[in-house]
Amino acid sequence: MKPIIEGYYLESTDGLLLAVKGLVHPPQAVVAYPRYAPDADGERQREGIRYRRLYRFEEQEELLREKYPAYLFFDPIFGERLQGVPCERIGRVYDPCLKLAELRWRKDLDELEEKAVEFADLLGEWSGVPEGYIGVSGSILVGLHTPCSDIDIVVYGSERCRAVHRALRELLDGAVDEVRRLNEGELRELYASRSQDTPMGFEDFARLEGRKVIQGKFRECEYFIRFVKEPAKIGEGYGDKRYTSLAQAEVEVTVTDASRAIFTPCSYKVEDVRLVGVQRAAPLPVEIVSFRGRFCEQAREGERVCARGKLERVVTKGGKIHYRLLLGGPRDFMVVA
Repeated sequence: MKPIIEGYYLESTDGLLLAVKGLVHPPQAVVAYPRYAPDADGERQREGIRYRRLYRFEEQEELLREKYPAYLFFDPIFGERLQGVPCERIGRVYDPCLKLAELRWRKDLDELEEKAVEFADLLGEWSGVPEGYIGVSGSILVGLHTPCSDIDIVVYGSERCRAVHRALRELLDGAVDEVRRLNEGELRELYASRSQDTPMGFEDFARLEGRKVIQGKFRECEYFIRFVKEPAKIGEGYGDKRYTSLAQAEVEVTVTDASRAIFTPCSYKVEDVRLVGVQRAAPLPVEIVSFRGRFCEQAREGERVCARGKLERVVTKGGKIHYRLLLGGPRDFMVVA
């Protein structure tokens, strides 16, 4: 059985549709966030059932706490409360690569599905990555997209991801007219949609988002791409490292290695760390990590960065200790100076 990892969706026995997060999961559950919940007043419909789209982390937490408490659990390895599907409640698994293969042979595609297939094929053609390693995720994967939905593409495998990333940069630099970066007006719309949990001004936001490769437009439809490593290549199984939450922290750092910035989860090696607004001595992180796609490609090597997130202690099985800053909370940020 293929591992259930980032980009996949799960349908629970309770009817929830959840997006899988990360590559490492507890033995009794799969870490996943609810994206669509059955709701008689929901704005989307599939197979006679209406669904409500859950956009914010707070919405997800409230729903699970009130109606599905079994999907909230404390994990001693990750050292925090997680959202996830208990294995016995997994009703269906949605594989992005199998979904794209299905779309390729179907004859009744709508306009968005056709664009998703064409975009995936363009990426495969320019990168040389064969079918079976590029898939379609998000609302298209679970059949709940609208004409205004984004195209969510996922690529699996480190070298294949880098090949697609290089190809996409060429496309964005003008190799074809069908692919382009977001313009100022579109960046303002994106900023407005994130304004409640993006504590930075529009100028900084536009500067950082505008240079990213992972997002843009294909034939005037917005896309977002996740680059995901194979679980076997990350060198970590469940329990190989133990994480302990310490405190919220704000730091100024210099990025020394951004080679993993394109991946989800992303990470940045950092040095010359200064804690901001801390009166007492505290451990210094050597890396910044996030499971959220918005922090991918956020900084480049040599750049000075200000970031806020959760400081964690990481202990390996061999007893080695280091500290990291985990970004993902509602008010977390990462801004290049």
